[in-house]
Amino acid sequence: MAQERWSAMMALFLLVVLVAVVLGIIGVAAEGLGYLLAIGIVLLAVDVIFFAVRLSRHAGRRPVR
Repeated sequence: MAQERWSAMMALFLLVVLVAVVLGIIGVAAEGLGYLLAIGIVLLAVDVIFFAVRLSRHAGRRPVR
């Protein structure tokens, strides 16, 4: 169960990163669409921060041996 949840979360993380990269590429390639680049950068930053927080919470639940 935990492995399935972790896999789903990783898949969602990678999907959001992919969307952020695509928005960034479109924002750079098309003139006048710089706001897409900004949205891509913000989306990537929020996703990485969210993933880091979730990872740190997950690491804190391990029992001490």
